[in-house]
Amino acid sequence: MATTKWSVDPMHSEVQFKVKHLMITTVTGYFQKFNVEAETQDDKFTSATSVTFTADVDSISTNNEQRDTHLKSPDFFDAANHSQIQFVGNKYEHAGGDDYKLHGELTIRGISKPVTVHVEFGGIVVDPYGQTKAGFTVTGKINRKDFGLTWSAVTEAGSVVVSDEIKLQAEIQLVKQS
Repeated sequence: MATTKWSVDPMHSEVQFKVKHLMITTVTGYFQKFNVEAETQDDKFTSATSVTFTADVDSISTNNEQRDTHLKSPDFFDAANHSQIQFVGNKYEHAGGDDYKLHGELTIRGISKPVTVHVEFGGIVVDPYGQTKAGFTVTGKINRKDFGLTWSAVTEAGSVVVSDEIKLQAEIQLVKQS
């Protein structure tokens, strides 16, 4: 059976994370530079054999330059020593309807942990330019401290400044490679 290769369409994809600040509001961040590649045994993702995601830590944006600089520092991602975040999927399982689970290894700051994300398969279409595209909504949660992101602060009143739980969300559009 022939292998089908897929690559991200960066113009129609986005990767973001959400974290509670002071436990009363949520801050959203984005990775502006990332890549996703997948291989399937046919045109359908029920046969996905490989899914690899990478994000460039220096491309992080929370729409606040001071905060972005802090996130790139050794307090958080340590971009100078760990320039990429990587997720390598190793099992794609059907969870019913258009819902799937993608199991894999997430590596942040050189620390790898098993992570499962939820994937909603949006379908496959041919765009007006003749390209076959597949769409996905990916969601998940991680504990930042599991990956060495241990910076912490407490307000005078005792409130936590940054929550440990990070929500992950991505809208991914893949293009079938010829």
